[in-house]
Amino acid sequence: MSKKVVLITGALTGIGRATAFAFAKQGAKVVVSGRTDEAGHKLVTELRALGTEAEYIKADVRHEDDVRNLVDKTIERFGQLDIAVNNAGTEGQPGLVVNQTAESFNATFETNVLGTLLSMKHEIRVMQAQNKGSIVNTSSSYGKTGAAYASVYSASKHAVEGLTKSAALEVAGSGIRVNAVALGPIETGMLNRFTGTEEIKAGLAATVPMKRVGHAEEIANTIVFVSSDQASFITGATFDVHGMFLDSEPLVARDGCIEKSQPK
Repeated sequence: MSKKVVLITGALTGIGRATAFAFAKQGAKVVVSGRTDEAGHKLVTELRALGTEAEYIKADVRHEDDVRNLVDKTIERFGQLDIAVNNAGTEGQPGLVVNQTAESFNATFETNVLGTLLSMKHEIRVMQAQNKGSIVNTSSSYGKTGAAYASVYSASKHAVEGLTKSAALEVAGSGIRVNAVALGPIETGMLNRFTGTEEIKAGLAATVPMKRVGHAEEIANTIVFVSSDQASFITGATFDVHGMFLDSEPLVARDGCIEKSQPK
């Protein structure tokens, strides 16, 4: 991993932040991106303290000009782009399908789907010129199944997996690999917002056969492997990192929170 250039969107918290540290510890040069300057500069300071080269570039993945600038500035700074981790995402607005709106749909899909598409578009643009590169998109267990009270989020992650497989086919002969990592419940701010309370989160964790939620560092380590030369013959794949979490139990919403329904 030494001297490889890694770009991470949604890098300022949670899984993105843990992934930045994981790559830095491997000796990579890291570009972190997000929408909060204070957090971005603080993260870069912490990464540089590990002895790696790091830069923060502000970008909103919903806007193509931002994404184009992010990728171009990465090339301007480091001369190449070896690995891109498209992690920017949102849980959207949990709730019944009948309560969803065009606004709640657009807010979720603009970040999770359009953001992934635009990111891959410009990452592939520069990777094709290099004849090499590895892209990893962040998906979810709900991107394979479905989830009551998370229909729009689930649909967005189904779309991310479709984008991943399609892009992988398009660039398979050009030295570029495109894969996804699908997460179960992971200890992040997003999970806390989705569940709403510690009690509900504990109930969700109880449905995981490993009887716990995952940690951001565990996902980060998987991303490092998937993007590495050790996985050089893998493309168009989704790596499930969820402790065997395949949620099929119904959910009910009370007071804006999500919880497991009680057995009858």
